[in-house]
Amino acid sequence: MTAPIELYTWPTPNGHKIHIALEEMELPYVAHAIDIGSGDQFQPAFLKISPNNKIPAMVDPEGPDGQPIALMESGAMLIYLAEKTGKLMPADPHGRMSALQWLMFQMGGVGPMLGQNHHFRNYAPEQLPYAIKRYTDETTRLYKVLDARLGESPYLAGADYSITDIATWPWLRYWDKQGQDLGAHPNLKRWFDAIAERPAVIRGLQVLADRSRTKPFTDQERNILFGAGQLERRS
Repeated sequence: MTAPIELYTWPTPNGHKIHIALEEMELPYVAHAIDIGSGDQFQPAFLKISPNNKIPAMVDPEGPDGQPIALMESGAMLIYLAEKTGKLMPADPHGRMSALQWLMFQMGGVGPMLGQNHHFRNYAPEQLPYAIKRYTDETTRLYKVLDARLGESPYLAGADYSITDIATWPWLRYWDKQGQDLGAHPNLKRWFDAIAERPAVIRGLQVLADRSRTKPFTDQERNILFGAGQLERRS
């Protein structure tokens, strides 16, 4: 019997990447809630797995050569899971490099820029017009890049759904809060709607769904996530 992967996570776009991947790959796992608003990510046990104090992180008790392996960084985790299962990654070299380059595009562009967009539009203690415009415009540019790519192929890596789509899709769920019009990007909308209907995606979004944020951050949560609290707890 396969030992379940121990997943340390929270219902954020990066967390949902791994929830969805594990569901798509039909791997057994146990989800452990790391409440980032309460500071769970700074606990010593979690820092041993994720030194950068970010979710998600995981431990696979049946890693390479049968030895346990701990991983942080959602992109690295997706690559690992694809290689472990032989699923959701093109086998041919050209397809693999296409998948990896668009995965890096998500990790280096879509995630950080849309994250800053959300912060300045929704979480910053004061509205800064320059920052809001800067990141809203960059988000629009990235949407256009994705739309152009998806006008060339059904999925980001090519003809088949892959970890690259899994990495990118959760970041676009709240396009309205990013100041975007998904309908203005028809290829992107077609792709987004098709992925939203996948059963594994629906299941993945239910992981820790009862812990999803429904109210504004408290002052304590804001301090832990964005203020001096994150520096104090890291030392």
